[in-house]
Amino acid sequence: MNPLIAIKQHGQQVWLDNLSRSLLHQGDLKRLIEGDGINGVTSNPSIFHKAVAESPYYREDLARLKTGLLSPEARYEALVLPDIRAACDLLAAVFHVSDGDAGYVSLEVSPHLAADEDGTVAAARRLKAAVQRDNLLIKVPATPEGIRAFERLIAEGISVNVTLMFSVAHENAVAQAYIRGAQRWVDSGGDPRRLKSVASIFLSRVDSLVDKKLDALGTVAALALRGKSAVAMTKLAYRRYLELFHGPGFAALANAGVRPQYPLWASTGTKNPAYSDVLYVEPLIGPETVNTAPDATLDAFRDHGKVARTLELGMDEAQGQVSALATLGINLDAAGVQLQQEGVKLFVDAYDKLLALMA
Repeated sequence: MNPLIAIKQHGQQVWLDNLSRSLLHQGDLKRLIEGDGINGVTSNPSIFHKAVAESPYYREDLARLKTGLLSPEARYEALVLPDIRAACDLLAAVFHVSDGDAGYVSLEVSPHLAADEDGTVAAARRLKAAVQRDNLLIKVPATPEGIRAFERLIAEGISVNVTLMFSVAHENAVAQAYIRGAQRWVDSGGDPRRLKSVASIFLSRVDSLVDKKLDALGTVAALALRGKSAVAMTKLAYRRYLELFHGPGFAALANAGVRPQYPLWASTGTKNPAYSDVLYVEPLIGPETVNTAPDATLDAFRDHGKVARTLELGMDEAQGQVSALATLGINLDAAGVQLQQEGVKLFVDAYDKLLALMA
């Protein structure tokens, strides 16, 4: 069996971390959905910058938009919202068959709003209204302001993909906000089954940062820990997820029909060529999770990926890895704060380059 399809036997969804008009017009996304069982799509400013810069299918519409009086941001939205709607429509059957558990497309609010709670809420409402698809997830960053905005959006029944998470502390804070927001939604009479959220935990950037710190230490003990931090952190984040969403604190909401907030593994393309090209897929297969992967990682896993329920294996070793890092002075929660700040800046830079294409 195709490994990308076989993963589903273990309760994990596989999404595509990419979207462009080329994928839509040339039928590649449709083939991934039908042939590989891909049941979701994520996008971000970097993905859309690359798409608009490289795909010929935007040129005519962009030239037309530039003749009008719209702002660069309005031109960008006018250009890409049709792609979001088209992807949502391609995944509509998955959405309906799964009763709203899969088949989502993610669209990010402006990264310039990462420290603006009210602005994030307003942008999320506006984008949801503009796209008009039930299987849309609005992407909101897990900054302190973003988490507060996220709770408010869930309390309004708006489905959200919380992004830029890099630590167990992020998982805990975001999950708690989801539970609070879901309770408010249910208390207000909202339909529990309408709520959907995923918590996007970034992997490869964790190893990139921690490996640099380990290389700088240069000891045998430090060098032996390279390339293991992201997987260890992710396993512990999943353990925290199980404690929260399969424990007493969520039981009443679960009984009411509220879905748990699935963890989503993001940034799963391996950046270090010395590591396996499926490093962030094979050891992290388990129920109630999503892995969103770029095209190259999907190709690699389809070709030689090994499928087994691995996510809950090695929890003690993961804890030992994190403890060993702490002994060396490397705190993964602190690293997560740094990585989130850097991630916001990277998305702001990509967004500004994208808007420059609209000028």
